[in-house]
Amino acid sequence: MDQIIDCYRFPSPNPRVRLSMVTYWSDGLKVKGMLAEPKEEGTYDGFLYLRGGIKNVGMVRPARIAQFASEGFIVFAPFYRGNRGGEGNEDFAGEDRMDAFAAFDLLMSHPRVNHHVHIFGFSRGGVMALLTALERNPASIVTWGGVSDMVLTYEERKDLRRMMKRVIGASPYKDEEVYRWRTPLYELDKIDAPVLIIHGMHDQNVSPEHAFRLERRLQELEKTVETWYFKEYNHYFPPRVNRRIVTDVGRWMKKHRE
Repeated sequence: MDQIIDCYRFPSPNPRVRLSMVTYWSDGLKVKGMLAEPKEEGTYDGFLYLRGGIKNVGMVRPARIAQFASEGFIVFAPFYRGNRGGEGNEDFAGEDRMDAFAAFDLLMSHPRVNHHVHIFGFSRGGVMALLTALERNPASIVTWGGVSDMVLTYEERKDLRRMMKRVIGASPYKDEEVYRWRTPLYELDKIDAPVLIIHGMHDQNVSPEHAFRLERRLQELEKTVETWYFKEYNHYFPPRVNRRIVTDVGRWMKKHRE
């Protein structure tokens, strides 16, 4: 694990899970992230958790990654560059994708990871998950309430347009290419891993159209894709339902890498 520069313990909400704050190398930058490991000895599948939002919005929650680790995974969640004291500037699925690539490699080199690494993306993390899958070889991919088309995000989220123009550098009408580069739908032929799409049909943060476009394109390419659509929920699921789905996701991942 030569990528790790610094690692120190962080209080864990789960007595069976050890949490650590990690500083690691990503494309020459020192980037921060959080590692969650089951305390019980043994090897485990790796789980790359790619958060949504930007800056402090949607920041990684220790309880969330401990929840996935308790299902029998070693979980690593990058904060992305420029956050929590990390170097560089987050640029919304631009060069900050390198932080996800490096995080995947970190898990692959972890001595307790059994060479199976899954990728999970929530919200904006969905597009990060797909971009990472284009460059690496995950055991499986899960996108939950995930973005798949950055132009569609710009069109739908009027409240994000100012931020997107500032961070990305233009609107899609001025520079379509920078949005297309951030949209993995055009390169899904490179993905071989099974994909699970989870989406609430009342989601107004990331519309179900993102899920539909991803599903259609994967089907056109004859890729393995499964969908769990929930008619009654929006972007955030009730805690009880959320916990059940986390367990179901863990089972799905382990089943589909065998």
